[in-house]
Amino acid sequence: MPRFLFGASIVGAALCLATCPVSAAEASRPLPEPRAFLEEVRQNLRSDRFLLEQYTFTEQFTERRLDAKGGVKKTRMDLYEVYPSAEPGKMYRRLVAREGQPLSERQLAEQDRKQEQKVEKKERRLAEEDEIGRQKRLAKEEEDRREERDVIEELFRMDDIAVAGREALDGRPTILVTFAPKPGYRPVTDGGKVLQKLEGRAWIDEQDKQLVRIEARLLDSLGVGPGRVARLQKGATAYFQRRKVNDEIWLPAEARFTGAAKLLLLFGARVDIHSRYGDYKKFSVGTEATITTDKSATN
Repeated sequence: MPRFLFGASIVGAALCLATCPVSAAEASRPLPEPRAFLEEVRQNLRSDRFLLEQYTFTEQFTERRLDAKGGVKKTRMDLYEVYPSAEPGKMYRRLVAREGQPLSERQLAEQDRKQEQKVEKKERRLAEEDEIGRQKRLAKEEEDRREERDVIEELFRMDDIAVAGREALDGRPTILVTFAPKPGYRPVTDGGKVLQKLEGRAWIDEQDKQLVRIEARLLDSLGVGPGRVARLQKGATAYFQRRKVNDEIWLPAEARFTGAAKLLLLFGARVDIHSRYGDYKKFSVGTEATITTDKSATN
């Protein structure tokens, strides 16, 4: 899950300002026909993972460990520059500040050196790849895209989705929908098995038919991480916000997770994890060269 920075009070205030009633004229306008509207949304719905491979951006991350009463016991704050990686679906998260203090040039150079080693290793593998290996790699990439499409298709089969109203977010009319898993439905995809444990609300941009915001609650515990050794506990909440960048594409702006988690059923902690994303720039060879230039300056 993505990561974050500002405190709860600031985020709450921002949400109050960003979400407001629509104008009287908008309020009197009939809501779209649900079936047709949701079909357009389904066709537009895609994972941000592939979109983000086209951009560089920053990520402000905050993790707070909370006590039983919600008090903050420990806080971690990091700032990253994020770049597309040579490997599809993976990003280079370059840590540039910790607890508000910029990393040294030496520390930045060491990160860049390790990333360059990964890129060179990947390039060597591709150069040595025979036709059979190439076909397997392309098939795997296509399988990943197919699985994403299958999860989206299953989402619209497994959930009761209802149009609930119209609201303005950041000055744009959105359609509010509610979603909850249908009783007795058995998911087929791995992603569907996760989505079945969530209920909540989503805001869809009425003009672009793009997902703008999600607020969801976990209905049951959920295993995460390698081997599912960590479990998020029932009642955890998640928040995700997207914004239109350069008036042309919708990308992540903010994400938040609050709830309890357990590791191997032994270690438990309540956490508040918050990420903010911004400073999007279209990725190019020039952008990539900037990292190398900064690294060379330290030698």
